[in-house]
Amino acid sequence: MLIGCHGLVFSGVFDQAGVDKAARMTAEAGYNLLELPLLDPYSFDVESAKKSLAPFNLQISSSMGHSLDSDISSEDPDAVKAGENKLNKILEILHELESRYLAGVIYSALNKYQQPASAAGRQNSMDVLRRVAERAQGMGIQLGLEVVNRYETNIMNTARQGLSYLKELDHSNVGIHLDTYHMNIEESDMFQPVLDCGDKLVYVHVGESHRGYLGSGNVDFDNFHKALDRIGYSGPITFESFSSAVVSPDLSSMLGIWRNLWDDSADLAQHAYHFIQGKLRATETISMH
Repeated sequence: MLIGCHGLVFSGVFDQAGVDKAARMTAEAGYNLLELPLLDPYSFDVESAKKSLAPFNLQISSSMGHSLDSDISSEDPDAVKAGENKLNKILEILHELESRYLAGVIYSALNKYQQPASAAGRQNSMDVLRRVAERAQGMGIQLGLEVVNRYETNIMNTARQGLSYLKELDHSNVGIHLDTYHMNIEESDMFQPVLDCGDKLVYVHVGESHRGYLGSGNVDFDNFHKALDRIGYSGPITFESFSSAVVSPDLSSMLGIWRNLWDDSADLAQHAYHFIQGKLRATETISMH
């Protein structure tokens, strides 16, 4: 299984120095997957990233969220086109890096909307994703739609809403991406949504209720991991946490990082790795009961 760490745990920028640092610290903490946040793919230097990643045996994935000017769920055709172009650019980068996963809020802007999604905007989102999913499939890249809380999208806030969108989208190369931080806000529990997703679940983010050290908040990780085991989940599990000590001021504001719960990336990442491995091992032993 791929156990990953989000690059923003280690670096707020992903120039060569940033990728160097994120790759080295991800590998040192024991992970075998580095998740790169390609929020601005046009400034990302693929060749320097290859050099940075070469010394380490790491798989690469990416997650992202659109800005308003590239919102494919908009009714503005310029924004929709910009979003499709951005997704295609990310696919090209991931193909160069031999990645198999693009997840996140790829279906709308990562934004606090002031009204429900319009029918036309929702249709724009699906029309773009069908085309992008088809291209991604030819590259061997799986798409995952991240279900996030009501303050970050108006398209899907629960697993069942995500599954409804997925059914309407109707493309075999698109699945669901669940994140425990968002689930803890929106779902009734941490068990049933995983069962509801079943084999449609293709990517997982593990984050605490306050985005700090795993186990120090109120996320029910025990039942979440039991549910993953119940459905036989074997996709990536990636740790995600943010601190304004690392993340840029603009992104800190967008994510609402008003206080920092950690100041040591290495210690945080190593703790999360062992926490996740412990939960996986614990659920494995259930078959012995």
